[in-house]
Order: sequence, then C-alpha cells, then structure tokens
Amino acid sequence: MKLIATDLDGTLLRNDRTVSRRTLDALRAATEAGAEVVLMTARPPRFVDALGLVGTAVCSNGAIVYDIGAREVVEIRPLAVAAARKVAASLRAAVPSVGFGVETGRNLRYEPSYVLRMPEDAAGELPVESMDALWEVPFVKLLAYSAEHTADFMVAAAEAVAAGEAEFTHSGGHGLLEVSALGVSKAGTLAKLCAGRGITAHDVVAFGDMPNDLTILQWAGLGYAMGNAHEAVLAAADRRTLTNEQDGVAVALEDLLASI
Repeated sequence: MKLIATDLDGTLLRNDRTVSRRTLDALRAATEAGAEVVLMTARPPRFVDALGLVGTAVCSNGAIVYDIGAREVVEIRPLAVAAARKVAASLRAAVPSVGFGVETGRNLRYEPSYVLRMPEDAAGELPVESMDALWEVPFVKLLAYSAEHTADFMVAAAEAVAAGEAEFTHSGGHGLLEVSALGVSKAGTLAKLCAGRGITAHDVVAFGDMPNDLTILQWAGLGYAMGNAHEAVLAAADRRTLTNEQDGVAVALEDLLASI
C-alpha cells in the first residue's frame, strides 16, 4: 500500500462533514507506514481548505489537482465553452425544469433557473443574470440541477442527448448532474499522479460511495465501497467496508496495516 485515494463526502467524512479522531489516527498510521493520502472529490478546492488536512487533493472530479498546504492549483483541465453550451442546450430541451451553474474552482456561478443552494458553500456562490453570463469566465465543471428528477435520471438523460460531448456523472446530490470535459475523471487524474510517483495501480487502495468514484475503485488494486454507497458502486467494487458514520475508511485501513 503506497497510496490511499479517498473520496470525502459519504466516505472519509461523517455526515456532519467532520473527520473523526479514529479516521485521523488511521490516516496518520498509514502515512507513517509509508503511504501517501490523496483526497479525491467532486468538491472544489475551497471546500478542501476548510477541512484542516494537508497533502494533495484531486478536486472537481479530476479537473483540478490541488496542493492543500500551499493552497495552490497545480493542474487544471477546463471544460470547453462550446461543449458546455451544446450539452446545456440539449439537456434543457430534454429536461425543461433544469437549471445550470458552472464551477470555476474559485466560485460557483449560477443562472436564475439553478435553484439548488448549498449552505456550506454560501460564500462561494455567485449568481449571474443569465445563461450567457455563465460562459464569460473559464470553468472546470458544468452543473445541471432539476428538483423533479433523481441524479441517476439526469445522468441517463445527458447520455441520451449529448453522448460524446463530455463526461457525465453524479456524486449523490438529488437531481444534480456533474459535467466535465471529455477524458476527465478521478481515475484518469489519479493514474497520472501515480505515474509521476512511480506507483502502479496495484499499490493503490481506494475508497468511495458514489458513481463519480467508480473509476478509482475499478482502477485501484484494492477498491472499497462504503457500506452506505450507491447501489451501482456496491455492485462494482471488489470490497466493502462499513459506512462513513461507522468510520469505514479507518476500519479498512486498520485491517490492512495489521496485515503488513
């Protein structure tokens, strides 16, 4: 075990968005044993900053590599405006209730029809007057939200009307679709990081709970689905641990370290 790749929400974090003492102790023990911990999240860097952790974070589903200690973006893979506009137009025709926002890495810009609000990110939210204003600055992710549908429905709808234009996934938010540039995924960015460190997939342990985590669970030598994971993740993962509320990441790490 040379690298631990872990999702945050529903995985490393408890439901109150804190890291338990047991989990912190397990991560510390793993690093002392020589493993690097890399956070893998759909969240932007500003959310990671608030956790008080250090190291490398792969943010926005693979679009951003972030040095937490230095508070510096190391790499960024934007979503092209032309692709985003095409996806948005196709999706709005298929799902009239949808609203759109874009994540820039610094803030979330959203047009009037995007009615989803996340209290924990209120400072990062920036309303704009129209859809056209969304495209005025570079961004890494298009967000599409409909309160009338599930996130699984939104992914399926996007794939039906805009396949080949971008990557579509979700991280568990009801009705929230996440759209990245073609080829951008958590696993793709993790694989590149590992290659630069001389680490193979065999030496990586990954944890996740939602469809946006599937790529890292399938790429890593050991992929653990959380006990609270989405049904598709539970079906695809090689291994299963306890829920995030039961410190499932810590439990699995403790077992792995005991076997070394």
